Amino acid sequence: MKVVASIIIVLALLIAIVPQFTDCESQGKMLTLESGKQVSMKCHWTARAEIAVGVPLLAVGLLMLLSKRKESTRYLGIVGAVLGLMAVLLPAVLIGVCSNDDMICNSLMDPALILMGVLAIVASGAAIWLSRGPE
Repeated sequence: MKVVASIIIVLALLIAIVPQFTDCESQGKMLTLESGKQVSMKCHWTARAEIAVGVPLLAVGLLMLLSKRKESTRYLGIVGAVLGLMAVLLPAVLIGVCSNDDMICNSLMDPALILMGVLAIVASGAAIWLSRGPE
């Protein structure tokens, strides 16, 4: 179980940190309005929202690492799976990334977040499966 918890911790850190360096704003690109004002693109807000997914997922991993009861691990696995799903939904459906396929957020951030979210779901599912049975 410690291996699964460690995997979730690493994934949580990656989910929170990687988007901060792979959004368009981190590459110096912003939308310029007709007034000349520059505003952040959608991928920037997705990157910020992923922090709100990665931090609780990190807590889930740490609590799973410290947990001694199967029931606690099972419930933490459910929360981890939901957070993994949110990591996938933010760039894919909820906020999204830039529509230009040439942007770094489309080529790197989006697929990385989807992969890491799916891996978090799989690891959480493994935690649920490993914690089955009586205490």
